[in-house]
Amino acid sequence: MRLSWVLIVAVPLVAAAQAPRAQGPLRLSLKRAVELAVAPEGSARIQVAGETVKQAQSRSAQARGALLPDLSSSFSYANQTRNLAAMGIKFTVPGFQFPSLAGPFNTMDARVSGTQTILDISALRRFQASKAGVAAAKSDFNAATEQVAANVARAYVGAVRADADVETAEANLKLAGAVLQQAENQKQAGTGTGIDVTRSRVQMANTRQRLLVAQNARRAGRLQLLRAMGLRLDTELELTDRLQYVPVDAVTLEQARTAAMKARPDYQSQQERESNARLAASATKLERLPSIAAVADYGSSGTGLGNALPTRTYGISLRLPIFDGGRRDARRAESESVYRAEKVRTGDMKDQIELDVRLALDRLHSAEEQVQVAREGLDLAASELAQAQRRYEAGVANSLEVTDAQTRLERARDNQTDALCNHSLARVDLAQSLGRARDIAQ
Repeated sequence: MRLSWVLIVAVPLVAAAQAPRAQGPLRLSLKRAVELAVAPEGSARIQVAGETVKQAQSRSAQARGALLPDLSSSFSYANQTRNLAAMGIKFTVPGFQFPSLAGPFNTMDARVSGTQTILDISALRRFQASKAGVAAAKSDFNAATEQVAANVARAYVGAVRADADVETAEANLKLAGAVLQQAENQKQAGTGTGIDVTRSRVQMANTRQRLLVAQNARRAGRLQLLRAMGLRLDTELELTDRLQYVPVDAVTLEQARTAAMKARPDYQSQQERESNARLAASATKLERLPSIAAVADYGSSGTGLGNALPTRTYGISLRLPIFDGGRRDARRAESESVYRAEKVRTGDMKDQIELDVRLALDRLHSAEEQVQVAREGLDLAASELAQAQRRYEAGVANSLEVTDAQTRLERARDNQTDALCNHSLARVDLAQSLGRARDIAQ
């Protein structure tokens, strides 16, 4: 299945937005805007998601450490005295008194010790759960990328819509000036009246007011786009794409739903979280099983380096949990509850994905119809204005008819802009519902 995106003008890649102003405004297409936003150093949300992945990887490394050898070394040297009586050593010989204080004497010990887990199923299961946690964090990162890309696309569409509003207002102002000039000419020719000129001036003032509003909205739209991309708010932008209609290849609900289930990173992340909860619950249950570890140490000990002798210890350690005051049972009940909650969330997300797909398809179909109706309305309004102007010039109609036709043409232009904007936003919604927001404008 292939989607054709509304904003398709390609531009060369340019320098980053932090470039000095001397290089001129940043030429920005939709594709470039998304690329800047989802870069590792781009949006703050992307940076936070990247750190979350690193944290999950660190937790997985900690869980793996319980299965790997644990080696340590030590060295001690001490000069000691000992109270033999305090240690329970007491000799009584008639006529002879043994000292109660031994020492001072030196002790030295240099040693390497190590342990290696041989069998610990619970620790192995916790490591498996941590790997599922890493996969979930990576899917969360992809989901954050999708969300940022969709937000930037919507902000870009809003910015180009603001450009279109300004262009429409300027065209309306030019039209109002032409109508005013026509009314003045008619008055000078004696076929018009002062009220006709006044009416045209009022229309022109209203159009100029709408132009000021549109210019302010354009500035606000650019600021919102910069904020969504994570760029400096004083960056000058030159948007290279424009609103235009490009039809979408037909797609059925079943095709869209299947594609969304496979591609949506938030659904993949939720599945990984469910797997993590399942493995964590299993690890808690397996804590009741015995664990086996090998222990060993080797080193030298004596009163000093000159008389140190090698000594060693090695063996097997078996640990069998018996009773811990009920803490293990409580952890098991908690982990099982967490697992059941994640299963509920997974089922709920499947329903949400289907809802997103249905709403996106409905909005796209409605937007396509709006574009067609707006196009027809614009053609009719332009034709009406041309006829009204000819009638006015011929003296068979007054300026009120021209003003009404002019107003309807302005409304038709606004309707076309609204329809194209809605169609663009519907495409973004459909892309996000399918998990393809990062592919916008490619």
